[in-house]
Amino acid sequence: MILEAVNLFKTYVLPHKRVEVLKGAALTVEKGERVAIVGRSGSGKSTLLHVLGGLDRPDAGEVHVDGQALYAVSPRARTAIRASKIGLVFQSYHLLPEMDVTENVMLPTMTGAVRIKKAQARQRALTLLDQVGLADRATHMPLELSGGEQQRVALARALIHEPTLILADEPTGNLDRMTGAQIMDLLFGLSCTRDLSLVMVTHAPETAALCDRVLELHEGALVAKP
Repeated sequence: MILEAVNLFKTYVLPHKRVEVLKGAALTVEKGERVAIVGRSGSGKSTLLHVLGGLDRPDAGEVHVDGQALYAVSPRARTAIRASKIGLVFQSYHLLPEMDVTENVMLPTMTGAVRIKKAQARQRALTLLDQVGLADRATHMPLELSGGEQQRVALARALIHEPTLILADEPTGNLDRMTGAQIMDLLFGLSCTRDLSLVMVTHAPETAALCDRVLELHEGALVAKP
């Protein structure tokens, strides 16, 4: 089992009310499995993904990634687990405009959490850029790329440290239908060839249908969609 989330609770306290986002959410994902998470806008899908990725601590519950607990350890240890096990892809590409494409792909290796020599990281980045069809864009700046190209860079960046799990939050949300379909083909293709597990938040039924399982986040819990 690559991912296990047990009894997750998360509440946000606003000036005039409390918003209970997660209320006992639970999830298991096997190696190589692709799981889609759907739900109405504001149901907490992004919050759930951030908790699964070690970015947002739950009020209660635990997440295990490849057998390692995320929230029973120090923030530094949690960062190290995320850096070695999890690749993150967001709707907004989060590329650094002052870095070129290759440097953006290399970024996860620059934090010190992933131990890899700079020359090896650069070669790995160039190989990934070739795999996502951007070998000729390696020295371009992010703002010189289209939205689809920027998302390809973000996908390459998510794979640079060879994770076992990809968490994707609406990865085609800012793209037109054709470009989004190309990104999904690429994401699923890479996950298959690398035998990666994938958990993806999506609002698109046709995208969710491509996954092995579809779960709906409803009233703070995950339920299977038929």
